[in-house]
Amino acid sequence: MAIYFLLFISYLNFNTKSDDMKKISVGSLIPSFELKDQNGQLFPIDSVLGKKNLVIYFYPKDDSPGCTKEACAFRDQFEVFEEADALIIGISAQSVESHFNFAQKHNLKFTLLSDNENKVRKLFGVPTNFFGLISGRVTYIINKEGKVVYLFNSQTQAEKHVEEALRILQEIK
Repeated sequence: MAIYFLLFISYLNFNTKSDDMKKISVGSLIPSFELKDQNGQLFPIDSVLGKKNLVIYFYPKDDSPGCTKEACAFRDQFEVFEEADALIIGISAQSVESHFNFAQKHNLKFTLLSDNENKVRKLFGVPTNFFGLISGRVTYIINKEGKVVYLFNSQTQAEKHVEEALRILQEIK
């Protein structure tokens, strides 16, 4: 009986389509949005679009083991991203205060945006995992024209998001 329940939940999770949830893919222009950063300042994406390459990564939760590894890997390669004329932006549902504490604790030099209602996550069509219980981990590489040139989706390979982003940024130089 339990297996039928799990299959039913899987069906609902993977077959739910919403008109307001358009999936951003390679070749898509990213939509306009604004969220508060870790300092409580409103960050409109349009303020940086067209000026730099963007690495926008969605992650599940501040201070979880995988998310901390991922954030610290981005931090450790921060100068390399700057040399590639790229801006790193992390997005998750935690509060501004949580992002501030996470950034301070791990000396993160890049922008963290609070998407506490998951509006931007839905706008991008970032999937959830484990029957919708865990927010997905997806990284988007956006060129200066605002077009997605690559995306990497892996819940378990947190640090590979950084490797893939750097590889693609080197290719589009």
